[in-house]
Amino acid sequence: MTTTTQATTSSQDYDDLARASAALVIDRYSTSFSWAARMLDEPVRGHVRTVYGLVRLADEVVDAPSLPLSPAERAAVLDELQAETARATDRGFSTNLVVHAFALTARECGIGPDLVDPFFASMRTDLKRATHDDTSFASYVHGSAEVVGLMCLRIFVACEPGTPAEHEARYDALAEGARRLGAAFQKVNFLRDLAADRDALGRSYFPGVGTEHLTDARRDVLLDDIDADLAAAARVIEDLPASCRRGVRAAHDLFAALSVRLRGTPAAQIEVRRVRVPTAVKALVLTRSLLGRPQARAARS
Repeated sequence: MTTTTQATTSSQDYDDLARASAALVIDRYSTSFSWAARMLDEPVRGHVRTVYGLVRLADEVVDAPSLPLSPAERAAVLDELQAETARATDRGFSTNLVVHAFALTARECGIGPDLVDPFFASMRTDLKRATHDDTSFASYVHGSAEVVGLMCLRIFVACEPGTPAEHEARYDALAEGARRLGAAFQKVNFLRDLAADRDALGRSYFPGVGTEHLTDARRDVLLDDIDADLAAAARVIEDLPASCRRGVRAAHDLFAALSVRLRGTPAAQIEVRRVRVPTAVKALVLTRSLLGRPQARAARS
């Protein structure tokens, strides 16, 4: 007969395995994020990894070229993933380890359908829309990126001492910065992935860019918008809880360095190759963040 102690230990082992699975997903898919996440204190680090684990899982359903599935079949799988995420959040368990890890975080930190549902809606958009106008672009960025920043903010404040009312007040005060940091990350990735999105996925996210070649002038307009988002986010980083401040600063500064690098790259090159920050520069940026020194900016904000 299984004792209560044995059952509790088994449950904890399963939870730990689920969280380790989410961490492995991030380590395999995103070197930069993995580095920045290591600067977060526990339990914040583990919770943030579960969010990005679920995000990566949904991305794989939508974008993985090796999946022998039609867009309609991918949409059905995505619907199943969303439904399982909702069920797991309600009951606290899933046989999908990454979903189970996310559900634990959602239940503990107060991540609700107001953030989860827009994310899946944007992922679903990728299966039926190849270009965007200003309205659909704003909606897509909100669901694919801004809500992810807000999920992370829910984690940051939930892991701090305080009453629910105090947590909610702090969330409200910091939400704009979290939203705009998420938007900046997504827009930078759109710009550096122009060639891959067009050639491999048949998509163009920035309104108008898919129907004509990117020019240096248009590149700078896009980067001005990105830098404005980064500047707005930077203004609240010092107000974040100490448990996450270094990691958020590191992620911000890595993308700020990408923005600078993109601005110095001819538009014609951005259209054909992915712009990267060299490993040595990443290490320098992360070291500065670890020491609490803001990244020097060479671009306008």
